Amino acid sequence: MPIESRVDAETWERWGSACLRAQGFSDDDARCLAASLAQTSLWGIDSHGIARLPHYLNRVAHGSIQARPSIRIERSGPGTAQVYGGQGQGIVVAHRAIALAIDLAREAGIAAVGVSDSSHCGAVGLYSRAAARQGLIGIAFTHSDSIAAPHGGHQAFFGTNPISMAFPRADGEPLCLDMATTAIPWNRVMNARRDGVALAPGVAIDAEGTDCTDAEAVRALRPLGGEVYGYKGYGLAMVIELLCGPLNGNPFGPHISPMYEQLQRPRELGAFFIVIDPARFAGGAALAGVVAAMAMELSQAPGSPRVPGDPEAAAQVERLRDGLPVPPALWIEMQDWSERLGVPLPAQRVGA
Repeated sequence: MPIESRVDAETWERWGSACLRAQGFSDDDARCLAASLAQTSLWGIDSHGIARLPHYLNRVAHGSIQARPSIRIERSGPGTAQVYGGQGQGIVVAHRAIALAIDLAREAGIAAVGVSDSSHCGAVGLYSRAAARQGLIGIAFTHSDSIAAPHGGHQAFFGTNPISMAFPRADGEPLCLDMATTAIPWNRVMNARRDGVALAPGVAIDAEGTDCTDAEAVRALRPLGGEVYGYKGYGLAMVIELLCGPLNGNPFGPHISPMYEQLQRPRELGAFFIVIDPARFAGGAALAGVVAAMAMELSQAPGSPRVPGDPEAAAQVERLRDGLPVPPALWIEMQDWSERLGVPLPAQRVGA
């Protein structure tokens, strides 16, 4: 399959849903997960998009992700709740948690929902945007196993521990910050290993703590801010770890099972969602319009800067037109799962 081969997002989504149903997922959960991965790839976030489905399928096959989890919800106050994931697929669990947080925020003005005993929940911008599209402010956090070296050290301790915040924007897609607290997400290292390409300098280190561009030799990521200012990303990672791990009764850092190893062992990952109803505050009625005006004013400034979320919106326009890129190594993984599950491969669209 040529390097430039692409697949239409809807075509891939149908294939992904069929694979998940073949593993025992309900129709609704299969659609939710496949649509989320396709959407993430449409945004150009290839580290968390369609490339992750083979890994999820693999964990289901090994029993560490339950296709039909027993998800339990406990409301602990007017605007607070805990979602127990039952070792379910993280994206499915997180969508239920953010939907609950949205409902609670409409009732109480602000909501905080924690997630326990779940797994990798993909790009957290999926969940903050879900709130912003309903006129609310969404804040999402999650954590992972030891991937990032602490500032001043070189042995991995915390995960990439991302944060996303999204605000409604009048007549447009939400303003959405979605970022890891590391220089790059770990899945970019995994994609580089799969595709046999080098990493940029300054984002990762080897076992001795030396800067490393060879993806195979990488043992930890640098925190956001790099060698000199990495205390910023390191501090953010620590507080996000506390919100997603110990606060929810989940393990932290070195005590979480690794994503790509020990596949029979459940991840026990958490997430934390905060949703705010702008209508409860003085500027709430005008907020979406002000966000749009701010974005317009920025676009007219020297250099035409964009607001967070605009690059993803631009990528979506392009990829809806041209299709999602599928590297050769990913296509091989898709072929393997098609054969194992008896699901026909999606049609290819070959680029120039």
